[in-house]
Amino acid sequence: MTTAPADSTGTTLAPEYGDKVIAVETAGADPIPDAERHGSPLQLLWTWASPNIEFATVYIGVISVLFFGLSFWQATAAIVLGTGLGAITQGFLSLDGPRFGVPQMVIGRFSFGFRGNILPSAANGLVAGVGWFAVNSVSAAFALNTLTGLRPLPSLLLVVVAEILIGFIGHNFVHTFEKYAFPALAVIFLLAGVWTFKDAHLGGGGAGGGLGGFLLALSAAWGYAAGWNPYATDYARYLPRTANKFKTILYPALGLFVSVTFVAVMGAASATLIAPKDATPTAAFTGHLPSWLGNLVLIAIILGAISANALNVYSGAISLTALGLKLPAWLNRSVLVVVSGVAGTAAAWASLSDAGSAYEAFLLVIAYWVAPWLGVVLVERRFQSRATITTEELAPRLTDPTFTNWPGLAALLIGIGVSVPLFSNQEDYVGYVPKHWPSFGDSTPIVGFVLSAVLYVVFSRVAGRTPTSVSVSVPASTSTSAQTEA
Repeated sequence: MTTAPADSTGTTLAPEYGDKVIAVETAGADPIPDAERHGSPLQLLWTWASPNIEFATVYIGVISVLFFGLSFWQATAAIVLGTGLGAITQGFLSLDGPRFGVPQMVIGRFSFGFRGNILPSAANGLVAGVGWFAVNSVSAAFALNTLTGLRPLPSLLLVVVAEILIGFIGHNFVHTFEKYAFPALAVIFLLAGVWTFKDAHLGGGGAGGGLGGFLLALSAAWGYAAGWNPYATDYARYLPRTANKFKTILYPALGLFVSVTFVAVMGAASATLIAPKDATPTAAFTGHLPSWLGNLVLIAIILGAISANALNVYSGAISLTALGLKLPAWLNRSVLVVVSGVAGTAAAWASLSDAGSAYEAFLLVIAYWVAPWLGVVLVERRFQSRATITTEELAPRLTDPTFTNWPGLAALLIGIGVSVPLFSNQEDYVGYVPKHWPSFGDSTPIVGFVLSAVLYVVFSRVAGRTPTSVSVSVPASTSTSAQTEA
């Protein structure tokens, strides 16, 4: 905790929300005032660990072995590399939380401009609040179905009510839920890991996935880990401006890397075992475990899915507030959580019959847009680190609707427009490169990331940006009304 700051008269400013847990958060995309700042970087450790100790993470390892044809050790290498890349960027992006006090999608206005940022914000709102919400809700519903015998649809409805409620209450309740879920999830999955690795056939040679299979698994792991990058500052923006920078990088990166790596590698090990015939995905994962532990793992899968979707539905709603549109007063962050949750529930219901195939495609598609977005955002951070301008001078641009940055949006769109048609490798569409050279697998995220980053540098130079400047279009002034419009 930190002492609340004082105003110009010396009067201490009492926070309205502060560190209250059972209180509905009212903040959306607007900057968090210093009086409301609280917490420490340590809370980012469990906030990014708990949501990844769940079945969706297990499935990264499963598809790497069963669908992409890799051996256990090949899958492990792809998982470690892909997850490590996504975890490192998660840590560095989190730094902007204490610095600017706004969600990650609002930070994107530096890279794409106020209006140009509408596209990535809308994409993240859809992916987080609907796509990921559906994926995790399905795994929780199957676990509840296996555990209790309750049919999948009512199981799904019970799960989503809990997920939406946590996101509706808001930031502090989300952090607290993740904190207390973490030890239970960690202990249960560690026990399951002991049994799984003991029985697994780790020396198998794979099914000839080769380089193409490795790139597919790498993209899936990176897509999963980097899929959290657009949420990074959402959970760091309440930290005091004085929060330790090294710890603000370390704890989210560590929580994300360790949890995803361990659980996904355990999934790869479980894929070497023979699953019961006609079992649901969750029942197949727990089939080799003793009944008492299998039941505990099913409970943990439900708890882990709720942990993940509390973040997904919360950040999905926050991304919609970051669109910068003039919404009715009643359509605030909390209401948008409910709207996103209902849409995600409908998507989950539609995918109950073929969850495995839907998840494989979804993992890869995430990276298709996140990688180019990340390439532009990281270059922008590099530009800012070399510029001679203070945070106080930069911050007003985040709330100014006249601020533009066309090179960022152009680089993002071209990166996606080139990489997806040429390099994607999906069941329903195979791009030109993998169709003619299958060994390339699916290198869409890699190409998209590099292409968008390079194009952003080139376009910025064309627009007259120097190594020490911070924007292409700098507004002459920032009005108070613009600040309240974000």
